[in-house]
Amino acid sequence: MKPRRLLIYVLCLVISAMFADGAAAERRVALVVGISSYTNAPPLPNTGNDSKAIATLFKSIGFDVVIARNDLGVVDFKRTVREFLITAENADVAVVYYAGHGIEIGGMNYLIPMDAKLSHDYDVDDEAIALDRIIWALQPVRRLRLILLDACRDNPFAAKLRSASRSPTRGGLAKLDEISADTLVAFAAKAGSISYDGDGVNSPYATALIRHLAEPGVDIRIALGRVRDEVITMTGGRQEPFIYGSLGGATIALVPQFVTTNVPPVPPPAPPVSVPALPKPVVVNPAPPSAPLPAQPPSETTDPCVRDEARLARLRATPVPNEIINFQREVACTRLRPQIQRLFESIVSTGALPSDGNAAPQAAAKQQVRNEDVRSEDTCTRDMARLQSLRAEPTLPAITNFERELSCERLRSQLRRLRESVAP
Repeated sequence: MKPRRLLIYVLCLVISAMFADGAAAERRVALVVGISSYTNAPPLPNTGNDSKAIATLFKSIGFDVVIARNDLGVVDFKRTVREFLITAENADVAVVYYAGHGIEIGGMNYLIPMDAKLSHDYDVDDEAIALDRIIWALQPVRRLRLILLDACRDNPFAAKLRSASRSPTRGGLAKLDEISADTLVAFAAKAGSISYDGDGVNSPYATALIRHLAEPGVDIRIALGRVRDEVITMTGGRQEPFIYGSLGGATIALVPQFVTTNVPPVPPPAPPVSVPALPKPVVVNPAPPSAPLPAQPPSETTDPCVRDEARLARLRATPVPNEIINFQREVACTRLRPQIQRLFESIVSTGALPSDGNAAPQAAAKQQVRNEDVRSEDTCTRDMARLQSLRAEPTLPAITNFERELSCERLRSQLRRLRESVAP
């Protein structure tokens, strides 16, 4: 009987481990859509950059599926949403990010595809995507349903929309009254107000999302609260993001915190006990003295900051998003965390890195240059090469000098974050 009981015990342990691994490995999926080149409305300058940067962010933090689409017409938009809803049916975490025009008609919110005309209010049901449809269809997702809307811009269709019974608003989205549990809908600006594209490569809202969503172990509600605070600061109080919905009491982070084991402190040695001296024994034919033990080599330094600083220097020379994310989880030197975060932002902010995160930074720089206008190609090529050299050996005087001489404006935000990653 004993061998049989031992076998049963081992099988129980194996099965328990399998279930524990399955519970720990959450399935995370994301849909990212950016609409910039509107056919019947003025183009939006930053939505394409924003969607690419957010898609790159989700890929770099290990999402299982990231569906990224830009400039979709109404048919392709609806087909993409349907494809994602099928993908998200068995997911633990599902995130939808949309950058583009969004309008409110009769208290309902709609996301606007590239080819929408919207000459009458009843056209919206055929030519746009209802936000309620996305919220309702995400119900099978088990743990977190998160919808991020950078869509609260001025409504370009308001002046030409003819209405029989429903009147459109000039700008902003309508507030949400009923949202199911475990669902958060985050507006770039609170209901009835508009959001801004900003002066940089990305909008203020997308910039703050890139900075805070991927912080390891930070609950999504805290992360979005930090996004709100930063957007208010960046816009001088003109834009205030807002969140609708609720979650339970458990911490839900898009990037899990690296788990460390707390080792109990070693107790102090007991005080010596006085023992009466014994008479020295008489030794007959004492043995010759043994040779002295060889000196022990000095132990390797255990200062975590020395080790982490060396690793940070290597990542600056060859920055790879996946390795930077892993470093954020494993870093032991607390004072280096802000520098690592700034380094990550300097790489991800433009969304131009390859999706697998393993190609050389020079290849990403070349891809960025190919996407630029032909007239600025030579200038951006030269500045990108100089930026890569600074990443390998960054110093504050060299970065400051480069900021004064920089000609390629799309690199300025990366250069600023590189300076922040070097400055303590």
